[in-house]
Amino acid sequence: MCIAVTFGLNTILQAQQPVKTGTKAFTESVILGEMIRQSIEADGTDTEIYKQLGGTRILWSALVRGEIDIYPDYTGTITEEILADEDIRTTGELSAALNEYGIRMSEPLGFNNTYALGMKRSLARELGIQTISDLRDHPQLRFGFSNEFMDRNDGWPGLREAYNLSPARVDGLEHALAYRGLDEGSIDVIDLYSTDPEIEYYDLLVLSDDRSFFPDYEAVILYRIEVHDLVVNTIERLEGAISSDEMSSLNAAVKLDGVPDAVAASEFLEETFQIESDVAVSSFRDRLAKNTADHLYLVLISLSLAIAIAIPMGILAVKINILEGAVLGTVGVMQTIPSLALLVFMIPLFGIGALPAMAALFLYSLLPIVRNTHSGIKEIPLPILESARALGLPERVILRRIEIPLALPSILAGIKTSAVINVGVATLGALIGAGGYGQPILTGIRLDNIQLILEGAVPAAVLALLVQGVFDLIEKKIT
Repeated sequence: MCIAVTFGLNTILQAQQPVKTGTKAFTESVILGEMIRQSIEADGTDTEIYKQLGGTRILWSALVRGEIDIYPDYTGTITEEILADEDIRTTGELSAALNEYGIRMSEPLGFNNTYALGMKRSLARELGIQTISDLRDHPQLRFGFSNEFMDRNDGWPGLREAYNLSPARVDGLEHALAYRGLDEGSIDVIDLYSTDPEIEYYDLLVLSDDRSFFPDYEAVILYRIEVHDLVVNTIERLEGAISSDEMSSLNAAVKLDGVPDAVAASEFLEETFQIESDVAVSSFRDRLAKNTADHLYLVLISLSLAIAIAIPMGILAVKINILEGAVLGTVGVMQTIPSLALLVFMIPLFGIGALPAMAALFLYSLLPIVRNTHSGIKEIPLPILESARALGLPERVILRRIEIPLALPSILAGIKTSAVINVGVATLGALIGAGGYGQPILTGIRLDNIQLILEGAVPAAVLALLVQGVFDLIEKKIT
């Protein structure tokens, strides 16, 4: 009886929670995520959406941990990247492997968005290139691949081996920017998604995969078993419902014509399933207000914690000689970790969203404050301290009344440096769902839209200047 009641309560609580949809950081995934979200809401279930969460591993880990409930992916990505060690050969084996993680997979949505290599048609014609194998005879060509493709099992490492390719130059870059590089002539060969609208727009030749290296990438939906009852209508609705031409048209509408992702998804649902979604397109002012609030939230909390922890750490490094090297060395190592890597390292500990971003920003803010506190106290002339001790002042009084006041300009300089760094690094928090000024920057990069990039970059720069100005005033008043 007790077990039945508990199970019933858990079911009710699960039903009350919004279904959380995630997407990767490219346009097609965002459109599909919006379709999923709007379709679920049309069935009467509350939803949340986390857009542009980065690469495959971030989405998969978030799904397994329950931080998101559902997201679109591709069969080739699942078998070759997520479950690469499982030696999966059939759809049945794939479903069984996913079930072990508490995950289910829909039937294909109707289109195959496979990887491919492409180049300008005019250059390919000039060099006589039609297949990937033909690239072996032209090592002078410059390759530019998306960063995820550079490291995936089904990406460049495997492709290079399968085709015995050895180009003189291979660069990693954002997928959306690769097309611009190709058009401007700074790179010659890039990786493509077969439903990318830029293929036609830039008149690219898709090179034949003559050794059949790339597997099928049928679009599917992955979701947690616990939310099956809440999403089953959406799953059944979207299975087999989107053709390759329709997906390419949706991508073109968003990337080339400037239609908002949510609007493109809404129009498809209305035309195909007669589902009407109330999609509100936020104004620039509303977006700026929200992004500013999110950014300040990340910066103020992480910086406040850093100040509260770093100043005592700097004092301890001065007062306890045995700790000096350990404290300064530890915060120094933290600063050497690339900020994006530090954000990703926080995900297993804190999940996605604002919390891991604040944790990474906190760690990144420690070094300037600790080091300036340490050096500010360390550089106080010894005769001053000796005079204070000769007068019989206790060490705590010397610290409070002499050392900290004299070191204050140095301490404030460290806080100011940390604050400016914090404002800039916080833009990367959008990659893990933390919002802020990084959100329009990521969207602008994805859509190759300079205006959106500036929508995030300019306010971030202004905020950094304002923060620096505020601390300059504080320094003048205090000192």
